[in-house]
Amino acid sequence: MINASLPQLSSALAQRKVSAVELATLFLDRIGRHDAALNAFISVDRERTLAMARAADERIAAGRAGPLTGVPLAHKDIFCAEGWLTTCGSKMLSNFVSPYDAHVVERLKAAGMVTLGKCNMDEFAMGSSNETSYYGPVKNPWNTAMVPGGSSGGSAAAVASPRPPPAPTPAARSASRRRCAA
Repeated sequence: MINASLPQLSSALAQRKVSAVELATLFLDRIGRHDAALNAFISVDRERTLAMARAADERIAAGRAGPLTGVPLAHKDIFCAEGWLTTCGSKMLSNFVSPYDAHVVERLKAAGMVTLGKCNMDEFAMGSSNETSYYGPVKNPWNTAMVPGGSSGGSAAAVASPRPPPAPTPAARSASRRRCAA
């Protein structure tokens, strides 16, 4: 399941070959084992993620699931997500817990996607190497002596890594993701 595409994950969930809780647990465990080396995530909330996964499983069981229900993803930390630490990679926001969702987060939540965590980034997305985050630089998963590049380095490292969450939320400045971890 780690290397499955979004359509493959959606199909496996719909056919009940895997539950959203099992899928979320798989990714959370891999993040827990490998993120110390990459620093791709600023925050991960296992209990919140598993609660979202249980809700997705209930939607699937009730026949109210859409194609994204239960699929895990990670958000760039620039996007506000209700109840999640949202720092924009800055010390100034190091204790800000968002009281609301950004529009894209709201839509993905309504679709039943399961948030794994918030990805590291250059402070306020002002950089091109992901070395200016208050939480430390992100490491390129193919060569940890190098940077993943772009202000979305955490998302890039998560996707380029052999242990990615399937779909980090893209930033409006998507060029920063295209040149990352190349």
